Amino acid sequence: MSASYHVRLEKEQFVFSAAHFITFNGDTCECLHGHNYGVFAEVFGELDENQYVVDFIALRDTLQEITRRLDHQVLLPTGHPLIRVMAGEREVEVTFRDRRWVFPRGDCQLLPVANTTAELLVRYIGQQLLDALQERLGARPRRVRVGVDENCGQWAVCDLDGEP
Repeated sequence: MSASYHVRLEKEQFVFSAAHFITFNGDTCECLHGHNYGVFAEVFGELDENQYVVDFIALRDTLQEITRRLDHQVLLPTGHPLIRVMAGEREVEVTFRDRRWVFPRGDCQLLPVANTTAELLVRYIGQQLLDALQERLGARPRRVRVGVDENCGQWAVCDLDGEP
């Protein structure tokens, strides 16, 4: 008889409040606004010598650290072809066509994504989780599934293989 395992964490502390804007339809840019994002994570794999897929405490602490870094930040995409993000020591200047924003550097999280959509945020969080678990535990999970809720039931979910 074969069995497959995964663990899931979805807790109140996996929430972050952040501002962002996205572009769509080629050249339309939303106004700056914010969300109270919720996050869940699932880790898939074989049981280890402790009969764990992954230690819940390690997973909890790792995911909490990732969401903490995003909390109370302006999320800015560094890979967008039309959004320019210029980070200085004290401030970040962002431009999109004729629009311009300036934020304190400490209030910004520059993300290596093309747009700060829920779909790309969840992939970013999933990649951060895979990398951090490998560093923390010495082994990379076989697969993770991460979800980001940006608006009370409006989820983006991403499955990532653990193979680099």
